Amino acid sequence: MYDQFSTKATAVGAEVHRFATVKGAVEFLLPFLKAEGMGDEPGRYALWANGPVLAGLEKGSLQAAGLSFEVSRELASQARFGISQVDFALADTGSLVQDQSAIEQRLVSSLPEIHVAIAATGSILDGKIELFKRLNPTNSRYIAFITGPSRTADIERVLTIGVHGPQRLVILFIDELGGDR
Repeated sequence: MYDQFSTKATAVGAEVHRFATVKGAVEFLLPFLKAEGMGDEPGRYALWANGPVLAGLEKGSLQAAGLSFEVSRELASQARFGISQVDFALADTGSLVQDQSAIEQRLVSSLPEIHVAIAATGSILDGKIELFKRLNPTNSRYIAFITGPSRTADIERVLTIGVHGPQRLVILFIDELGGDR
């Protein structure tokens, strides 16, 4: 299912990468952020919202590399990068699904120029029917579907990227987090 997801997500403008381990993903991520202009001034911040992958990493070394874990509305609006973990990926549309009940998840996935989404390879589902069988409405209060970079054509029917959200969506699938789909 990874191949199907990757094809669909790439078709709508996302960048998709796959790694065997969290370590491999982080070894890709740090040079990527630096090459794309991560820095410690407004417009260059990289914010990482709390999540299961982050909980297992050494934050001190990531902070030394330039990442911040203090997510606020002000910092997110001035960030170049927002990093978050998503809950599911839908192979039929190339969409990501994220429970954004925590405000930090919403901020880092919608305000920065570049959203880096981390997903378990095993979280790829066929489509919405399978997804809705897994969601529990009492626990999932704010579900977001993310399909490629933000886009709109409501201004004189001209397609514009990044007006209402990130200009780029970079997806990192990690096999070690669950399954080989």
